[in-house]
Amino acid sequence: MKHIHRTRRSFLFLQGPPGPFFWQLGQKIASHGSSVYRINLNGGDTYDWPGEATDYRGRASSWPIFFNRFLREHAITDLVLYGDCRPLHLAAHQLAKLRGVAIHVFEEGYIRPDWMTLEPDGVNGHSTLNRDPAALREAARTLPAVPDLPSITASFSRRARDSYWYYHRVVTGRLRFPFYRSHRRGVIVLEGFGWMRKFALARLRSVQAGQTLSKLADKSFYLFPLQLTGDYQIREHSPFGTMYTAADYVLDSFAHRAPAHTHLLVKEHPLDCGFHNWRRFLQSRARALGIEDRVHHIDGGELAVLARRAKGMVCVNSTSGTLALTAGKPVIVLGEAIYDVPGITHQGHLDEFWEAPAAPDMELFDAFRRVLHQHCLVRGGLASESATETLIDNSFQRLMGDPQHAIPDFEKISIIA
Repeated sequence: MKHIHRTRRSFLFLQGPPGPFFWQLGQKIASHGSSVYRINLNGGDTYDWPGEATDYRGRASSWPIFFNRFLREHAITDLVLYGDCRPLHLAAHQLAKLRGVAIHVFEEGYIRPDWMTLEPDGVNGHSTLNRDPAALREAARTLPAVPDLPSITASFSRRARDSYWYYHRVVTGRLRFPFYRSHRRGVIVLEGFGWMRKFALARLRSVQAGQTLSKLADKSFYLFPLQLTGDYQIREHSPFGTMYTAADYVLDSFAHRAPAHTHLLVKEHPLDCGFHNWRRFLQSRARALGIEDRVHHIDGGELAVLARRAKGMVCVNSTSGTLALTAGKPVIVLGEAIYDVPGITHQGHLDEFWEAPAAPDMELFDAFRRVLHQHCLVRGGLASESATETLIDNSFQRLMGDPQHAIPDFEKISIIA
């Protein structure tokens, strides 16, 4: 007698964002009949995944052999991870591809808030999304408009709490994971002190931001949102290596080519908790270039509001660019960004942008957003229980029901005698 059966999917989770999201998503997948495995790389991972898991406590040099054996011995069909540039994730990604394992990569949403990125194979500079303008227009023809939905509940304190406990356990778990090295630059303990300092100065910085924006009320200015210097968007998907180098590059171009009546507003990243004094750094560089009275720094302000007020936006590859594009403002990208599409962003050099910034083709940008939402984004977030529940439900539907996230031969059937 012959039996027909389909391949059973077997999911392996690596590191996720701080918090319970990966654990809860894994539980939902397991409850629907698939096998679910987890490899912990540090104490924070064990805290966020309270169930059965495998701890990897070896050196980075031994990781490829260990990981390859794990894939083979557990017949893994699907790999789920958060970010595709962390050293151990990068090696895992390449080894999984050699075995034909389906790879699902989560990241912060390309368009925020209320959305997270979930793509097959890679995100950001590694995205496989076709960004040819003609292809985007054709793909969008049959797609619905981007839904106008109520905002998802979010709380900064929830993200701060999840991050604190994750990195607290990374530090306290070093004896158990002696060879683990974080993908983040800097010392985790010092980052904690940095956050204490940031909270202590929050009121002062808010007042300073208000004063600066008042001075710019009747001025023509470009907006330059800073990114985190340790972010892989800067380290791997830009030519700069650090945000300080990127800032020097932008200031130098502005000094030599921007019209004399224009100003540059530099907005600090809200999650920058380091001890680097951006205000002092920018004032010093601007003074040396003779543009001290035209360069302004703020740590605060609503980015969407500032984007609407600005003449245009300069960014390395920040998702902030989509806020300016939504407002119909010109944007130039200095690194690799998913939305850097001819007709949407300025395609010339930065020196040319200051004098003649190219406005986005809003019809093309609408087509891009519809394709992006259909193929790369899942609704939900990490900053509240309800947002995480929404994210879990939508991620489950995408992973289990979208053909682009199916394992390569999932639809094949086998005949067993």
